[in-house]
Formats: sequence, C-alpha cells, structure tokens
Amino acid sequence: MSFLIQPVGDSAIKVLFTEEVSEKLSNTIQAFCKTLAYIEIKGVTEWVPAYNSVTIYYQPIHISFLNLKSTIKQIFDRLAVQDTITFRIVKVPVLYGEKYGPDLERIATFHNLTTDEVIQVHQQPDYLIYMLGFLPGFPYLGGLDKRIATPRLDEPRSLVEAGSVGIAHEQTGIYPVSSPGGWNIIGKSPLRLFDPKNEIMPFLFKPGDRIRFYAITVKEYEDIYHQVMAGMYSPSIEEVKR
Repeated sequence: MSFLIQPVGDSAIKVLFTEEVSEKLSNTIQAFCKTLAYIEIKGVTEWVPAYNSVTIYYQPIHISFLNLKSTIKQIFDRLAVQDTITFRIVKVPVLYGEKYGPDLERIATFHNLTTDEVIQVHQQPDYLIYMLGFLPGFPYLGGLDKRIATPRLDEPRSLVEAGSVGIAHEQTGIYPVSSPGGWNIIGKSPLRLFDPKNEIMPFLFKPGDRIRFYAITVKEYEDIYHQVMAGMYSPSIEEVKR
C-alpha cells in the first residue's frame, strides 16, 4: 500500500494514495476511516474521504503535524482490510423522462438507443459511492455503463431541482439540493438526500454505500414525495456482506 502524507494548511493533513482509483482502494479508505473513528485520536475533529485520499482535520493545540503523521503511519502498519466487507444498498426510486428528465431523449439520440433502453441500462448496476461533495450529500458514483456515458451540457442550467438524477461523462449522480448544474437530467427522485434539520444523520448516503436505482410511476412519485415531506417515509436500505 503506497501513500503520501501532506500538510494542508496548519490544521489539516492529507493521506494521498498513489494507486489507481478502484473498489479495492475504496475499501481501504473505508477501513482507514473506521479505524480513525475507533481509536479517537485526541485533537482530530473530522476527516473527509475522497476518491484516492482522506483529509484529516485536527487542532494543533492538541496534536502536532509530526505526531499525527506518525500515528497515521502506525495505523497503516496494522490496518487490516477484510476480504469480506459489509455495506448498504440504498434503493433510490426515480421517475424517468418527460418534465422530470428533460435530457433523456438527448442521451438516447446521442447513443442511438431508445429512451426505454437508456432507463434499463441506467438501472442495471449497483453504483459505489466513492465520496460526497460538490453539494451537501451529493454522491460521486462509480459504475455507469459506458453505453450511456454522455458529455455535459454545453450551457449549464441556472437551476436544477433537488432530487434530479443526471449523467455527466462517465458518472451519474443525484442533486441533493437545488442548484445550477450542467449534467444531463434523465429523471427525478422524491427522496430527500440532505436534511439540515437532522443533526444525527443529515445525509442519506455515506461513502462506501451502493445505490440501486429503480423506475417508478407518476403516482408512485407523488405518494413517496408526500410521505417524505411528512417525515413518514423510510428508504429501502439493505445490509449486504460480500
């Protein structure tokens, strides 16, 4: 396992892995983050996993850069990445097409597919969440089939609604809040990905989860949406060991 340890300002440190981004590397990063949570290093306030790195924030008054660097090396000397891992599959309902997916037809035309074929291909993988970012709770997913990988829009929209499901190049994702965006929007989910009022679990997803999309009707979308708004809907989440 090869990695670099770099300072980030005066109160953060980055562990940068030099190997190629992969599911195996993601498992290593998740194991490292779980160890950080378990040992509770004094002075460490939080850490942010990414595709090939983990940024650790700390209070210099409690721990120095050199001491934290030494502790990180000790963790990796003893780090055991299990052959069998446990992860969550979060099932995400999506209303594809029409006003909820204005770019679905564009993607179908771009790849000489029907819209139904695009929807079918999009639902096939279980997408690995490598990291959250860009917007609060926005999942960066691996696993999009290259048959529907499509360049971003030439001109981004000034507003993409929360819940919109999009494709940009070889990635798919879900907008957790409304914002400008240049992704090709193929549908919309009624789920709430980010709830700032929930102090315990503000984000629906976490790195290492898998997302499984499935198609729903307009009626199903409306029913789920109203339940979500009333705080009465629990997404389908399956614990899997592999």
